[in-house]
Amino acid sequence: MTEAAKDKTPQHSSVQGGPTTAPRSQLRDVWDQFKSHRGALFGGCLFLLIVLGVVVGPYVYWNDAKFLPTGRDFIKLRDMRPIYHALWDPSAKMDWAYPLGTDNLGRDTLARLMFGGRVSLAVGMAAMILALVLGSFIGVIAGYFKKLDGILMRMTDLFLALPLLPMILVAAVLFREALSKSIGPEGGVFVLIVCLIGITSWMPTARIVRGDVLAIKEREFVLAARSIGTKPRSIITRHILPNVLSPIMVSATLGIATAIITESALSFLGFGFPPDFPTWGRLLNDAVDRMTLFPERVLWPGILISLTVLSVNYLGDGLRDALDPRIRGR
Repeated sequence: MTEAAKDKTPQHSSVQGGPTTAPRSQLRDVWDQFKSHRGALFGGCLFLLIVLGVVVGPYVYWNDAKFLPTGRDFIKLRDMRPIYHALWDPSAKMDWAYPLGTDNLGRDTLARLMFGGRVSLAVGMAAMILALVLGSFIGVIAGYFKKLDGILMRMTDLFLALPLLPMILVAAVLFREALSKSIGPEGGVFVLIVCLIGITSWMPTARIVRGDVLAIKEREFVLAARSIGTKPRSIITRHILPNVLSPIMVSATLGIATAIITESALSFLGFGFPPDFPTWGRLLNDAVDRMTLFPERVLWPGILISLTVLSVNYLGDGLRDALDPRIRGR
């Protein structure tokens, strides 16, 4: 046997019988790309911290009134004389019973920020889900059925051309009283705000999903499924929807930020929840009158809104890079 044959023989046997490296899963590739995005990791950790703070925070907060953010503590004895605790300047003397001070009615600011965060995040999540369902449904139908594409896209353009904020304000005035009587003040306003934000936020998702469906429905696996007589409903649910989950997830993260900002704007303008029901936008509205004397009352909810929106935007940016195979690995 020649030297060349000897050199080739072990190489050939190692290829056929030797150990082979297991292929990497797509989920592992997505996670590697996501964790290489520092902004996405920062946004994800910050958003998780905010969610844990507003959900778990009231259960570990030491204030006795943590479960009653609308409770009042008007009179406090100091130097043997009664004074209003609401008028104390938290920067002048740190009172660890109220780390962030109180509002003009003596209600604990930190407790109301926690409960306000619960409401704001709940509104953002619910409105995002509604907008996602509407946008995905209209986008898939418009992209797959050519006859409905023109009608649905013109309707989408019409919604995009409407002045959304004035329309939301008018709808809030028209339907607020009826829903409050039937469901309750808090529940009625919650349903109204979620529906208004969701109905006016589905258009970007619909356009993105439609574009992806137009490209995917011409792929070989979709044409093969259509050639063997598969029904359109089965093609959409089994072949098209799983391939458009990436833009839908990115739209979901960005939709949370849009919904939180819209809810804060409505509450700040006085068209949101009742005054005794805390949200971050309502806390901003309540603090405007005394902003020059107590500027920290405006800063705390404003900082939380900004950090939440910033973290969600970074998270969506990282998910877009990780889920898009054309960008992954760059």
